Amino acid sequence: MCLAIPVRITELLPDGMARAELDGVTMTIGVMMLDHVAIDDYVITHVGFAIARIDPAEAQHTLEMIRSATQESDEATA
Repeated sequence: MCLAIPVRITELLPDGMARAELDGVTMTIGVMMLDHVAIDDYVITHVGFAIARIDPAEAQHTLEMIRSATQESDEATA
């Protein structure tokens, strides 16, 4: 199963790389497949690469669904 996660760009780095943040966790991702990535953009990441830009409202909605599913899963296994 593959899962693509929305993250927020916090810093642009050399060589097509960027720092991104998700729930306080910072990661370095490749953004070379997208044109004109900017700080505070939301992108969909898969295996460490940004594969699409996403609207901030859609990113928040997607993250809320992921958090909800994770919480439900945790409750079911408790």
